[in-house]
Amino acid sequence: MTRQLAFDLPGTEALTRADFFVAPSNALALQAVEGWRDWPGHKLLLIGPEGSGKTHLAHVWAEATGAVILQASALAGVDIAALAGRSVAVEDAQEIGAAEAALFHLHNVVTAGGALLLTAPAPPRDWGLQLPDLLSRLQTAQVARLDSPDDGLLSAVLIKLFADRQVAVAPNLIPYLVSRMPRSVGAARALVAALDSHALALGRPVTRALAGEVLDRVENG
Repeated sequence: MTRQLAFDLPGTEALTRADFFVAPSNALALQAVEGWRDWPGHKLLLIGPEGSGKTHLAHVWAEATGAVILQASALAGVDIAALAGRSVAVEDAQEIGAAEAALFHLHNVVTAGGALLLTAPAPPRDWGLQLPDLLSRLQTAQVARLDSPDDGLLSAVLIKLFADRQVAVAPNLIPYLVSRMPRSVGAARALVAALDSHALALGRPVTRALAGEVLDRVENG
């Protein structure tokens, strides 16, 4: 009987403060986000590569402040006036494109009574902005930088995720997974879920051989 490979991937990633793993790559950014009441000009820019934790920190901040989270690419269709005085997080701000005027308006109505958090992989000067007034305002924002998760952080995350599922693994499996997996905490969660599901489907323990099968499948699409 052929068994189907089942990927028990969560529909949404856990993005609460309790799920945020603190490491040297993100500790200063977390400190900046949690100190939002003291942001100069009531705004902060989170900069870091994909998978470094920008979205997670935006959700941590929104949970603490009641902020609205918006995608920059959809900003042109948002009722900006309705957000006056609210706190707002704008994700992937580098993709603002033709909605620069909307972001400029949002900046002004939000920072007058609330707070503005923006996430991007690079500073505003690299977004190709055409509105000088928008660029000048964004360049005055406090900047918090994140690096890609290091091996220590990914190892700690994997160990905890396996323990949470009560899955026993050999110590040498962790560095093997870290060496081949995408560099993000979200990828670690998805990988552990897939390994657990695959092992259950086949009635096998989570070993390096089984992990190789799952990783090969992921890498080969």
